[in-house]
Amino acid sequence: MSERFDAGVECCEESVVHSDLVSLVREKLPAENDMQDLAELFKIFGDTTRIRILFVLFEAEVCVCDLAETLGMTQSAISHQLKILKASGLVRARRKGKSVFYSLADAHVRTIMAQGWEHINEET
Repeated sequence: MSERFDAGVECCEESVVHSDLVSLVREKLPAENDMQDLAELFKIFGDTTRIRILFVLFEAEVCVCDLAETLGMTQSAISHQLKILKASGLVRARRKGKSVFYSLADAHVRTIMAQGWEHINEET
C-alpha cells in the first residue's frame, strides 16, 4: 500500500531516485526565466473578464464599444483589460477611422483558447 500525503497524493513506498530519468529530464527542462515567462502568460488567463474578452475575439474582430455592449461592462473596464492583453501579446489593435478594432494576436492564442475549452469539457 502506498503512503499518502495530506493532500491525498500517492507517493512511492520507498525512496528510490532513478538517476537516468532525472538526468534526461533535467537536460530537457527550459531555462528558469523561460518557465517564469510562461507562468506569467498563464496568469493573464487567470482573470474571468479577460477570458470573456478573448472568447468574444475568438468569434470576431470588434471595437471597444462592441465589447462593452456584448459583455455588459464599461468601456473603461474593457480598455483596462485590453491594455493587459495587448501588452502580453494576446490581442492586437487596428485603427479604422475613429474606431479601434481588436482581434486575437495570432493562431497560437486561438489554439490556447480552443485547447483549454476542450480540456475543461472533456469527459473524465
